[in-house]
Amino acid sequence: CGMNVDMMVRLIARVDLATLGKYQNKLVSLTKAAKHVRMTTPSGGDIELDIDPKRPIICEVGYADTPGSHMQAGQIGWAPVFESMNGTIVFDGSIVPPIGLVTEPVKLTVEKGRLKKIEGGKDANIFESWLKSFNDSRMLCMAHVCYGCNPGAKLTGNIVEDERVWGATEWGMGYVGPMLSGGEPIPAASHTDCICLNTSVWLDGEQIWDKGKSVHTELADLAKKLGKA
Repeated sequence: CGMNVDMMVRLIARVDLATLGKYQNKLVSLTKAAKHVRMTTPSGGDIELDIDPKRPIICEVGYADTPGSHMQAGQIGWAPVFESMNGTIVFDGSIVPPIGLVTEPVKLTVEKGRLKKIEGGKDANIFESWLKSFNDSRMLCMAHVCYGCNPGAKLTGNIVEDERVWGATEWGMGYVGPMLSGGEPIPAASHTDCICLNTSVWLDGEQIWDKGKSVHTELADLAKKLGKA
């Protein structure tokens, strides 16, 4: 959905999918082995959360070679322990829906997995009004977090590509599907995906990303092969 020729060339044809698959699988194994995660961004984000070992970590590496649905390579996502999510998330990439590319950062204060406050300018006001327009408290709840790691992706306002921008994290709010919940879906009136650029990540205190750059030794070696040294 949302694919076009330019994206197909940059995100598939010109990407070393075999090496990207190794990078993604290593990132998944590091994340699965961790219990606690901290993520920060230069725009002011700083949030912590716990990994739920009962929930899957979705890792699509670009091959639709088995029956069922598949997504393109460059994104890894999971639903954490929602009650463990505390801190600040600043969306400085895009918010889809209802905005697309943001014109100024939108700051969220999150407590125990729920949105407590939205700050910013016009985009923040639009986003808050949209979330509350559903009259559904679940729309104010976090749904998932994803790593973006496709070396060909760029920020365009098309969420199919934005959520794969290298070094970005993507945060969902609202509905949680069974692929991420690990069981029954968690219902909500709608869903939105929002992008934080240049994310730093710590797993159990060990830093693996620094402002979107891979600093874990094995990840850094694979990133270099993908042109992301």
